Amino acid sequence: MTTNMPLFPLETVLFPGMVMPLHIFEPRYLKMVNHCVDNQCQFGVVLIEEGSEAGSHAKPYTVGTAARISKVNHLPDGRMDITIAGTHRFRIQELDHGRPVLTGTTCAFPMVNASTRLAEQMARQVRPKVLEYVDLLSDASNTRLRLDRLPDDPKALSILVAIALQVSNEEKQRLLEIPGIPEILDRERFLLSLETMLIRHMVATQKEVERMGMGSTGYIFPN
Repeated sequence: MTTNMPLFPLETVLFPGMVMPLHIFEPRYLKMVNHCVDNQCQFGVVLIEEGSEAGSHAKPYTVGTAARISKVNHLPDGRMDITIAGTHRFRIQELDHGRPVLTGTTCAFPMVNASTRLAEQMARQVRPKVLEYVDLLSDASNTRLRLDRLPDDPKALSILVAIALQVSNEEKQRLLEIPGIPEILDRERFLLSLETMLIRHMVATQKEVERMGMGSTGYIFPN
């Protein structure tokens, strides 16, 4: 089954279940938002592969996430601040550049195999890596990041990790395009290990540089 959907190319990746604020100022997207609000329909968020958010049409990746508008704040100058929530993935089958807003013929692209034994196994391996990753980020940024409880459901865990990972948009898009939950979690396990190693190196190097620049009194030597 296919659906015609207005598309919003952005320089960020939206995942199902993710909440995102957007500032709308282009007239064509103001009309799109009003249309979606009036008709209680969704639009698609897609990462830009080539081009930019403003101005002419951008070329998007072919996998995106449908977005439901949950909050609208109309500003005095006609612009809007909205809040959206990702609902489900889709794959673009055909693009229509003939309208003010890019439109796509899309089909659903569900996340599969979330209830399998393999998904549970991968989730058990990912959970401790997530906690270690968050602790290291806290140390590196001198802030106190907290995760009170990780989801038991492998699908929910995979989405939380995808949102939390401090990686490039291209890497997040790669996660969005992986069909099954076990495979998504496996890729996230790799990324968590890699990012943890990089953060450890960064923190250790930073401390070493600080020690090298300190005098016997504990003050950095002036230039």
